Amino acid sequence: MARTLFISDLHLSEERPETTRAFMAFIAGPAQGAEALYILGDLLEYWAGDDDIEAPLAASVCEALAGLAERGTHVFFMGGNRDFLVGAGFAARARFELLADPSEITLDGQRVLLSHGDALCTDDVAYQAYRRQVRDPQWLQGFLARPLTERKAFIDTLRKQSAMAKQEKSAGIMDVNRAAVEALLRTHGHPLLIHGHTHRPARHLHLVDGVESERWVLADWDDSAPYLAWDGGALSAHRYRPARSVPT
Repeated sequence: MARTLFISDLHLSEERPETTRAFMAFIAGPAQGAEALYILGDLLEYWAGDDDIEAPLAASVCEALAGLAERGTHVFFMGGNRDFLVGAGFAARARFELLADPSEITLDGQRVLLSHGDALCTDDVAYQAYRRQVRDPQWLQGFLARPLTERKAFIDTLRKQSAMAKQEKSAGIMDVNRAAVEALLRTHGHPLLIHGHTHRPARHLHLVDGVESERWVLADWDDSAPYLAWDGGALSAHRYRPARSVPT
């Protein structure tokens, strides 16, 4: 099997042009020739709905991903806590396939479970209550019926509140809960697990019911492009640092 790549937590925004440059360089560099690219959430810092698809950043991201798909790489996207509103319109424009969270794939006979990771942070009770609310279909229908400007203002308020709340939370509360991870592994038959969200890149081993499972955590992006690569039947971590001259 050809190379398969995994990324998450880019948090692309107009305020972080260096990360956008890293993304464009990654698409033009390591992603070229890959059989598949899996984006496991928080590609964007926030997303208010697919009717914002003509915004310059969104349009350029879609163009880059669509170009990659046209060259033969299968692109998959799983919504994160910041961009779970990415829908069919964005997917069609970017030419990627939407994935449910969690989703299972097979690589060279190895079962691999993919997740954004926020659902595993069960110690953060307040966040989990918020997550249930905003994922409720009735709430989503009402929210997406509001004008785009109103949705953006609401999200901006939430982002500010979230930043303030994080200052009062311990690091442990914002990490995954080990019991939640092991329950997920048990439910899915002890696969290899890949997720993001926590911004704590590492490889962990879990012994569940006498079966050892690997858990790989993806890194968040800055001016470099961290990614995991499945190649030759194994995962490895990489970081790509683009040249400054790469255009956005």
